[in-house]
Amino acid sequence: MLQPAVGILGNSAVMVELRAWLPKVARSSASVLVTGETGTGKERVARAIHALSPRAGGPFVALNCAALPEALVESELFGHERGAFTGAVQRASGRMVDADGGTLFLDEIGDMALAVQAKLLRALEQREVRPLGASRTRAVDIRIVAATHQPLEALVSEGRFRADLYYRLNVAVIALPPLRERPEDVPLLLEAALAAVRARTGCTIGPPDPELLACLVAHDWPGNVRELFNLAEAIAIDPPAGRICMRHLPPFWRHRLERAGTAITTERDRLVAALSQARWNKAEAAKALNWSRMTLYRKLERYRIERPQT
Repeated sequence: MLQPAVGILGNSAVMVELRAWLPKVARSSASVLVTGETGTGKERVARAIHALSPRAGGPFVALNCAALPEALVESELFGHERGAFTGAVQRASGRMVDADGGTLFLDEIGDMALAVQAKLLRALEQREVRPLGASRTRAVDIRIVAATHQPLEALVSEGRFRADLYYRLNVAVIALPPLRERPEDVPLLLEAALAAVRARTGCTIGPPDPELLACLVAHDWPGNVRELFNLAEAIAIDPPAGRICMRHLPPFWRHRLERAGTAITTERDRLVAALSQARWNKAEAAKALNWSRMTLYRKLERYRIERPQT
C-alpha cells in the first residue's frame, strides 16, 4: 500500500502537516484545488491523492489547460465525433471519458477559456459529457483535482474565471509552499534527486560537502523543487569521484550561485547543512565542521536549532 509520503518529501512543519492531511483528502470524494508556484510539485500531489484514494485502481488522466488553444482544450476534455471540425478525421473519447472511474487532473486551470469553463461546470454538475458533434451524452464518474499557480480569487474578481466553477473546485484546498520558505527540506530533496539520478544513470555521485550544501540551503530556488532536480541532472553530466564541491558544479550553476551571493553563507546555515548531511548525527556533523562536540552543542543552543519533525 502506498504511504502518504509518496512523492511528497520534506521534514519541515508545513510538509509534515501536508502529509497528514493528504490521506484524509484522498479518502473523501471532494474536488481538490492544489495551488502553488511553478515547480512546487502540484502534479506529484495530485498523483499521491489518486494513489491514496478509493479510485487508485482506476485511471489517472492529466490535461495541461495552458498547453492547448481553446478549441483543442474543449475537444481534449469532452472528445469529438469524426468530422466534428476540420481535422477531426477520427472519433476521440476525450479525457473526461478516459478518466471514468478514476481521477482527472486539470493542470493550470486558471488558463482555461471562459467558454470551456462553463461547459466543464455543466459536465461536473450533471456528471455527463457530450462530445463535439455528438447528439447524445455519456455518463462519467470522475473526481477532479485542479491545479494553478495563479490566484483564482483575483481572476474571479477580474472576470477571467467563473465564480461558480471556482466554488465548485474550491472544496479541499492544498497550498504548496515555495522551496525558499522551507529551506530545511533542501538537503533531503537533494539527496532524493541524486538517488534518482544514480538509479537511472548508474553513475556514482557522492554527497555535497557542507559548504556547498549550505550554499544550496541559502539559495532562493525560483524554480522550486523542479530546479533542484535539474541541478542533480546537471551534476550527473560530469560527476565528481567524491563529495560534490562548488567547483564541481557545471559553470552555469556555479556562476548562478556565486552571482546570487549564496556562496557567502552564515555559520548557522553551515551548521544546519552539516546536521542534515549527517542525518542529525551530532558527532559526524562536528567532525565535518572541524568543531569539537562541545562547540557544536554551544552553537545549537546559541542559534536555537532543533531537529525537525519526522
